[in-house]
Amino acid sequence: MKLLEEILAHNEKFVGNQDYEKYQTDKFPNKRAVIISCMDTRLVELLPQSMNIGNGDAKVIKTAGAIVGDPFGSVMQSILVAVYELKADEVFVVGHHNCGMSSLNAEAMLDKVKERGVSEETLATLEHSGVNLDQFLQGFDRVEDSVKHSVETIKHHPMLPSDVPVHGLVIAPDTGKLDVVVDGYQQ
Repeated sequence: MKLLEEILAHNEKFVGNQDYEKYQTDKFPNKRAVIISCMDTRLVELLPQSMNIGNGDAKVIKTAGAIVGDPFGSVMQSILVAVYELKADEVFVVGHHNCGMSSLNAEAMLDKVKERGVSEETLATLEHSGVNLDQFLQGFDRVEDSVKHSVETIKHHPMLPSDVPVHGLVIAPDTGKLDVVVDGYQQ
């Protein structure tokens, strides 16, 4: 069975058994928080448990490395929507130790891109269009520095209200221990 078929078969039972009822909530986060975290699979259940976040408690945005790189990209847009339209009034950036983005090398990734069939011509077109692929695909050296950078990008956004605290945390993916990198209340 292919993954899509497996998912749809499960979904049919899920809906038929009304298993969704225990997850019902409204669109407003109970804890009035928005969390930007890494898409790492180890964090899917660990992060909410370690932060005491249940279904309906927070808006959660997942990105590679919990990076907010573009102040006018979709991640920042989502944060602003959460604040202005969905009543979130605190922001948490949560990176993690042993993140794949800490070892990401643009050159090595571009080799994989080419191996999967993306042509040199396409890559050259992107470069000539102003896309710096080395910068776009580069990871970070220290998760704490990356978290601080994302916090600064959010906190200094011209459309974010100054009274919204932006916190930076790092989680240990083996234990769930959270370390504070930036206390948004102290900013």
